[in-house]
Amino acid sequence: MTNETTMSTKYDPQSIEKGRYEWWLKGKFFEAHPESEKEPYTIVIPPPNVTGKLHLGHAWDTTLQDILIRMKRMQGYDALWLPGMDHAGIATQAKVEEKLRSQNISRYDLGREKFVEETWKWKEEYAGHIREQWSKLGLGLDYSRERFTLDEGLSNAVKEVFVKLYNKGLIYRGEYIINWDPATKTALSDIEVIHKDVQGAFYHMHYPLADGTGTIDVATTRPETMLGDSAVAVHPEDVRYKHLIGKTVILPITNREIPIVGDDYVDMEFGSGAVKITPAHDPNDFEIGNRHNLQRILVMNEDGTMNNNAAQYDGMDRFACRKQIVKDLQDAGVLFKIEEHLHSVGHSERSGAVVEPYLSTQWFVKMQPLADEAIKLQQTEGKVNFVPDRFEKTYLQWMENIHDWCISRQLWWGHRIPAWYHNETGEVYVGHEAPADAENWKQDEDVLDTWFSSALWPFSTLGWPNAQNEEFKKYYPTNTLVTGYDIIFFWVSRMIFQGIEFTGTRPFEDVLIHGLVRAEDGRKMSKSLGNGVDPMDIIAQYGADSLRYFLSTGSSPGQDLRFSTEKVEAVWNFANKIWNASRFALMNMDGLKFEEINLDGKKSVADAWILTRLNETIEQVTRLSDKYEFGEVGRALYNFIWDDFCDWYIEMSKLPLNGDDEEAKKMTRSVLAYVLDNTMRLLHPFMPFITEEIWQNLPHEGESITLAAWPTVNEVLSNKEEAASMKLLAEIIRSVRNIRAEVQTPMSKKVPLYISAKDADTLEVLEANAKYLERFCNPEPLVIGQGIEAPGQSMSAVVTGAELFLPLQGLIDIDAEKARLEKELEKWTKEVKLVQGKLSNERFVSKAPEAVVAEERAKEQDYLEKQATVLKRLEELKNM
Repeated sequence: MTNETTMSTKYDPQSIEKGRYEWWLKGKFFEAHPESEKEPYTIVIPPPNVTGKLHLGHAWDTTLQDILIRMKRMQGYDALWLPGMDHAGIATQAKVEEKLRSQNISRYDLGREKFVEETWKWKEEYAGHIREQWSKLGLGLDYSRERFTLDEGLSNAVKEVFVKLYNKGLIYRGEYIINWDPATKTALSDIEVIHKDVQGAFYHMHYPLADGTGTIDVATTRPETMLGDSAVAVHPEDVRYKHLIGKTVILPITNREIPIVGDDYVDMEFGSGAVKITPAHDPNDFEIGNRHNLQRILVMNEDGTMNNNAAQYDGMDRFACRKQIVKDLQDAGVLFKIEEHLHSVGHSERSGAVVEPYLSTQWFVKMQPLADEAIKLQQTEGKVNFVPDRFEKTYLQWMENIHDWCISRQLWWGHRIPAWYHNETGEVYVGHEAPADAENWKQDEDVLDTWFSSALWPFSTLGWPNAQNEEFKKYYPTNTLVTGYDIIFFWVSRMIFQGIEFTGTRPFEDVLIHGLVRAEDGRKMSKSLGNGVDPMDIIAQYGADSLRYFLSTGSSPGQDLRFSTEKVEAVWNFANKIWNASRFALMNMDGLKFEEINLDGKKSVADAWILTRLNETIEQVTRLSDKYEFGEVGRALYNFIWDDFCDWYIEMSKLPLNGDDEEAKKMTRSVLAYVLDNTMRLLHPFMPFITEEIWQNLPHEGESITLAAWPTVNEVLSNKEEAASMKLLAEIIRSVRNIRAEVQTPMSKKVPLYISAKDADTLEVLEANAKYLERFCNPEPLVIGQGIEAPGQSMSAVVTGAELFLPLQGLIDIDAEKARLEKELEKWTKEVKLVQGKLSNERFVSKAPEAVVAEERAKEQDYLEKQATVLKRLEELKNM
């Protein structure tokens, strides 16, 4: 049986992808081997939220990782791509509570233990969905090492970090203003708050002086918080108010007497120069309150309603209270002006609720010492390399302006804070387990911020805190982290400072930053706009390979990517072209076996050229991939496969394959097999399914292309002279086809072709390869020589080293030909100017590599010759 019967006549991605992933997993091709002596290459997957449905951003992110891990495995590394998921505290608890509400059950009805059991069931169900989506994308993950942020091992790592930071004085518990989400009733970190411009107002009020001598004017955007005012502050040097410092005012509605304090924080130029101070509801006011020992009066409940400190507004929603208090202040003559004001308002990233600055007792990480070490690392050779490097500045700016991190969350789903309070003394105990007399202690009800555990992901997943763990020793630090620029603050920075603190080194060598996938019109994809695209739908229509290739090659590092169905379809066409070219090759291999591939014999100019181009493409793809320039890799692969291999070599191979020279046939089959094998390997990380299918049908060695060696340049197969000869032939064939198209003369009609070689070497090449010119130009007659003059009315073209003429008496329009040549003259004049401008630049000539300068000088000579030839031809036409 020969190879031609094993491939379907039609490229159908669904049929070739079906079952292939399971076959890879069954073969354990993706598993790492800690016992091997191979150099490790490690990537840990950014763990998706277990509640989530993977979107195009996930598909892009994971495809880039898969490209890297597949390529490194083929290059001989012990490649580990560790999968896992994040428990996503707030999001998961919200989903489970929503499900329970639909059954008229609250988490309090179940109690903490039963609620957590329900959430684990949810996790198992949704983890299965995510794994299914990973399989559809063809991700080469080592499932034998899959982790979850609430796994026992990772939970132990979380406790270890918490205890160590606490004992070091870097974790503390205190009363601070935090970001509070009234909808989910939990604290948020700064970076879980999204700021949106909202149309609001400044409310200007008179606060009467207690001694009856007048009023002092203040303004606020949140009048409901005035009920918690503890003071009015002015600048100590403000001549308008200096004399009032130490006096008191009567707080409207509550009639409480509060002091006027002097504080440098107040801006004398802004507004009235006097500000109301509400220490329990504003972070700046909190600091001022600390400096002046002011009372902290909390006027809201955790759900955003007013509490019993809010007088007659007790129980009202905060926004309803705002409306009522504004009316009451107006009626009392206190509120004298409302000024419209567009301002930035924080919203919860999770629930969308307006965030409330709220006084609360929470757990915090003292960030400055940790940030200082992370900043210091970037000044050493062991720093984290950001790609593109401009994102290092983004990272450092955030680190240099760091605030303490609120890490406690008022949830049940997550890592419960390992702190216990003594029932009688209130003493705090922090440890891995409860104290021996556990009945006398009560554990903190809160859990840790999800980002606290995911910050440990690169080392907690590899067996830390057991530093002697073989996998930790071999695979840590990891090599590359792939992530979007929108998560640098959330996750990347936290992994870096925790990695330094607990392992003494960076957690990863490189951070490859990609952008966001946007809609075709450039807008961000969102549910509200209805412009999102489900990657599973695209895979169902075009296959995973088409989606992967589009995502990975459609943008450069750090840049956003616009999704385009047309471009995905264009990739499908590319895959279809590869499929058909491969089928043609296999149908003509006559049962060739891998060990029969032999490239030692005589090669045609086309054979030598395609092997040279393959070497160039291998070098280019490898070099660009190492720089993460996958957009450029995509262009290199596309040009080689579509233009060089499919359009040129496949067509030229038909001559020997259909001829009588058996040796030429054997060489052509070997070249087809060798080039296709190496091309499939180069393409495999981008298009794993189609390349495996084709490779399995090719003469090959080994069980799977996933384990095949990455192609390397074989200099013995490079022939620059033959490649140049092929380039000349292709240029002539292309020029003849273009001229025929201009005068609407079909390729089936024979026309005379005269080719005038500039020198003897070019003449020799043309005469030796006349069969290609006869096959692809269909001339009658074909005249090749030196010093040939244009025969009568002819169309002409200038190529490197030769001039060609097609006498087309009666078909040629002299004026149109002159106009065409004028355009060509303009083109070569422009090229000459550009290259001469480059060569006249002393800096370029002195600093560029010698080979690059030599290439530019060769271009100059070529362009000058073409310019002169076109000028000569124009003169001839003018005399006709």
